[in-house]
Amino acid sequence: FGLPVLTDIHERDQCKIVAETVDILQIPAFLCRQTDLLVAAAETGRIINVKKGQFLAPWDMKNVVAKITGAGNERVLVTDRGTSFGYNTLVSDMRGLPIMARDTKKPVVFDATHSVQQPGGQGGSSGGQREFVPVLARAAVSIGVAAVFIESHEQPERAPSDGPNMVPLSKMEALLSDLKAFDQVAKSRPVEI
Repeated sequence: FGLPVLTDIHERDQCKIVAETVDILQIPAFLCRQTDLLVAAAETGRIINVKKGQFLAPWDMKNVVAKITGAGNERVLVTDRGTSFGYNTLVSDMRGLPIMARDTKKPVVFDATHSVQQPGGQGGSSGGQREFVPVLARAAVSIGVAAVFIESHEQPERAPSDGPNMVPLSKMEALLSDLKAFDQVAKSRPVEI
């Protein structure tokens, strides 16, 4: 299809092998401070997408990016996927998106579906509030993010994971059309902080 392929890596030894078959190596949020993993990923030369840990302030992402660029790789994306707020809840502080862009000098991605996740919210698994995905995605695009990450499934309630925060595939075309319109306005009138 000619589309770039992105996948998570979890261990240093996976970096070189996985980089042979994908375009973008993604560092999961809970591993964003693992220096050995960041350096090994950087050394592959692939684009690195680092998800901001839910425990990390947006301005601290400059330190994460510095580990990657210090290893010789300038091809970095930073992704916000919400911040822990009490138990079983994530919130999205939209101020963090331009702060990460300003402080890291890298493109910022907003993960709209994981941002509505409720970790452990169903007792034995994570819950979510998918009805807020369009709201948060519109807000992030209006700020001027470089990209939006959205998980979708034909039947989210039957998805093997993350179903409660996924957007039904039948609603994706309308959502993407809306986001494209918001993006055109945002990019025509950028806001600097």
